[in-house]
Amino acid sequence: MQKEVELVVDAKAVLGEGPSWDMKSGFLYWVDIEGKKVHLYDPSTGEDKTFDIGQMVGAIVPRESGGAVVALETGIHFLNLQTGGLELICDPETELETNRFNDGKCDPAGRFWAGTMDKNGSGKNGSLYCLEPSLSFKKKLEGLGISNGLAWSPDNKYLYFIDTPTGKVVRYNYELETGEISEPKDVVTMPDREGFPDGMTIDEEGFLWIAHWAGGKVSRWNPETEEKVEEIRVPAVNVTSCAFGGQDFSELYITTARNGMSDEELERFPHAGGVFKVKPGVKGMPTNEFKG
Repeated sequence: MQKEVELVVDAKAVLGEGPSWDMKSGFLYWVDIEGKKVHLYDPSTGEDKTFDIGQMVGAIVPRESGGAVVALETGIHFLNLQTGGLELICDPETELETNRFNDGKCDPAGRFWAGTMDKNGSGKNGSLYCLEPSLSFKKKLEGLGISNGLAWSPDNKYLYFIDTPTGKVVRYNYELETGEISEPKDVVTMPDREGFPDGMTIDEEGFLWIAHWAGGKVSRWNPETEEKVEEIRVPAVNVTSCAFGGQDFSELYITTARNGMSDEELERFPHAGGVFKVKPGVKGMPTNEFKG
């Protein structure tokens, strides 16, 4: 039976993405990449505060000492959530003017992982970077099409990663102490005609929740058996990402996009580009904070 999906922010974002839950404030952070905005949604009041960043913003994560970290066209920055001010941390791709940062998340040790892609979504010029709390950074993967969803297993043994054009989720052995990854293995292959895997999160049982770009849903997968065990339809064609939130992490927040939709599709799905919420019946893992 289809679970009830509730529209919580009718933002009509061009490319809504990158939800993360700030435990301290009880806010959902999310971004509109092509709208060049950071959003802070307060479920207790329904207010959705925005910051106009002035450039494409791929991801936002809470920072342990206050504020946030954002991945932009021009590198990774600290973001002051009172003033909207930016402070550059690093820009590892200054020579690649056609690239921008896309999805990013923090690992359980407080490192920030964020990947890049060509602004047109073409080629294989993308890479995945890891920013340490010391503010040093390292390239972890290269030759990527669209660096996208990230998740760590509840036992911290694995990193799961999506390069969208491949249609797959790859699992890496993950070392919590060092951040090293090794031994890639395909654990999810998106079925034909169900869209492309985009953003991703993980629940406390170790099952992956994947957003379907051009597929109109999120799905739940067992990475051990490589089987899809559940799917939830979302009233938008392009479903971009998801994150668990709420006081007990029992709510799944889902971001969507309006770009790439026809007039007919926009008429059928007028709330595309909004943020939705569903109670999937399982609790998720908390959003990790950046410890730098």
